[in-house]
Amino acid sequence: MALILVTGSAGFIGSHVAHRLLDRGDEVVGLDNLNPYYDPTLKQARLARLEARPGYRHVPIDLADRDGVARLFSEHRPQRVVNLAAQAGVRYSLEQPAAYVDSNLVGFANILEGCRAVQAEHLVFASTSTVYGANAKFPSSVHDPVHHPITLYSASKLANEAMAHAYAHLFGIPSTGLRFFTVYGPWGRPDMALFKFTDAILEGRPIDVYGQGRMQRDFTYIDDIVTGVIAALDRPPQAAPDWNPLAPDPATSGVAPWRILNLGANRRVELMHYIEVLENKLGRKAQLNLLPMQPGDVARTEADVATTRAVLDYAPATTVEIGVSNFVDWYLDFYRIGAN
Repeated sequence: MALILVTGSAGFIGSHVAHRLLDRGDEVVGLDNLNPYYDPTLKQARLARLEARPGYRHVPIDLADRDGVARLFSEHRPQRVVNLAAQAGVRYSLEQPAAYVDSNLVGFANILEGCRAVQAEHLVFASTSTVYGANAKFPSSVHDPVHHPITLYSASKLANEAMAHAYAHLFGIPSTGLRFFTVYGPWGRPDMALFKFTDAILEGRPIDVYGQGRMQRDFTYIDDIVTGVIAALDRPPQAAPDWNPLAPDPATSGVAPWRILNLGANRRVELMHYIEVLENKLGRKAQLNLLPMQPGDVARTEADVATTRAVLDYAPATTVEIGVSNFVDWYLDFYRIGAN
């Protein structure tokens, strides 16, 4: 039993992680400013479920509020930290770059300073599969170099990995960065494809399908992601004794208790198959508006999870058929509508 700070606790992944921690008896302090990047009523509904549970306390501040974050750490003194708050979205970073600087860079620096102040036992933070950027080697391995991000969002997350390494080295804060691959499931984000597609199909509107539907994604179900996050949280890293500075492994460090892990399903699914699974569940055909690739997009993602499996005993098990079905069941119940 521990006191754990979960940032982004009213978000998609953050709320699921907070519930799982509460289920096992931990106390959770949640930070979230409920920003309007997408419908705040969904965030409020997630938060209401958490606030109804014993052991949860909410702090409604912005991650970029340096004094506010410092007070939070001083007052609550969390033993461990799961940083899932960030300005999300690849394409939005082309429109509002300042939001990514404030939340993902300034905000993350504030979290690091808080961890330093209380000498946190472990910081686990969200990175992203998009850091692989222009790399064309698949499946993507944490042992591959990642020097070519293609959006500000991915660059900000790559910066988080480097910032965490510096603090782990200078101040001994064990840190684990988790690169998430296309997370989906109940209580998901309305800006993600599954949510958008479900909205449009039920309303009889066409869906925008980029890359002519030929894009492939390593769709990863939320329960598998949360299992990985909790497993990582319970296993703080140590400096790697066999690390070679002349041929450094990008996923570990010989000078800091720091590591990077992939959290993905380790299977790529074509976007058109994903849509077909959704159509079958809804009992309706989608109207397809086939479009070219968008700026900042990549044609394929696929996680190499061999290292994650070895370190965390990680075994993602949820197929897209089960995951999409679970999402649709939640969606229809939450919005009180029928599929037919």
